[in-house]
Amino acid sequence: MSIGVGVLGTGSIGADHARRLSRRVSGAHLAAVFDVDPHRLSAVREELGVAGHDRAEDLIEDPAVEAVVIASPGSTHTDLVLACTEMGKPVLCEKPLAPTTKECLQILEAEVGRGSRLVRVGFMRRYDRGYVQVKRAIDEGNIGVPLVLHCIHRNLTAPSFFTSDMTMTDAAVHEFDVARWLLREELVQVAQVPVKRSPLVPEPLRDPQVVLCKSESGVLVEVELFVSSQYGYDVRCEVVGSTGLASLETPTTSAVVHRGLRIQGIAPDWQTRFALAYLDELQDWVDGLRSGHTTGPTAWDGYAATAVAEACMRSDDKGGWTAVSLVDRPKLYW
Repeated sequence: MSIGVGVLGTGSIGADHARRLSRRVSGAHLAAVFDVDPHRLSAVREELGVAGHDRAEDLIEDPAVEAVVIASPGSTHTDLVLACTEMGKPVLCEKPLAPTTKECLQILEAEVGRGSRLVRVGFMRRYDRGYVQVKRAIDEGNIGVPLVLHCIHRNLTAPSFFTSDMTMTDAAVHEFDVARWLLREELVQVAQVPVKRSPLVPEPLRDPQVVLCKSESGVLVEVELFVSSQYGYDVRCEVVGSTGLASLETPTTSAVVHRGLRIQGIAPDWQTRFALAYLDELQDWVDGLRSGHTTGPTAWDGYAATAVAEACMRSDDKGGWTAVSLVDRPKLYW
């Protein structure tokens, strides 16, 4: 039977998820949507012909909604995830899992109390074909022992409300999760590195930012974050190993060579760059719900990435290397 999925939040990513569930994900259907903005809600309802709710709680309690995608602002995630968990409804929550580790731990406690994993976190890069190939090269030993991981994360521009801390909590968490996933170990230390500020970004945003991380085995992870690069959406990584390297390059579908120049396109935004990854992520989640064997990023992964982001902000305040504080991992997440 098809699984009825409700979507909380119909902004850009939420509306995209609703369209995928309505048109492209097999084994599931869009059952209902909710948004605090009545105009956005009405537009998605009219486009997709789906039921809408005036309150998030009504969607979660709707018998036709068997699973929930949370695509609302990060500040709302904790209460919504906990409400879904209390109802026993599986959740795919966009990053961050919660704004703070304290709130993430509330979610872990709720899941452990139920004795089952209900929460998936939307770290969609784990489903990107390029990242999957890099991970396969590492896991199969094709580059020897990983020594250094370089990560680049650049956006065209940042929204007006974006803050320097959000660079860590909303952007860098993707890099922290990718590093943990590729290396199969936790990040245990971080250090913010002072960088010259771009003259094109508004005060008081500090952009770009650079973070150094150390993994449990000593792999150095270098992360550059530039949320107002002015030229496009550019995400890359390179893993340097003892016998070779694995690289994630900027994907392109075509190139023009003309008068001594080679011109290649670059994605304008994350929706374009990771469109297929988002689809694969949703399909894998639904397949897992139907089979009873879910995979993918857990609530622990969301907590661990937020813990690294918090350590980065502490390093920014005091300077130097700062330890990442993690509780003992519950057995549910091993």
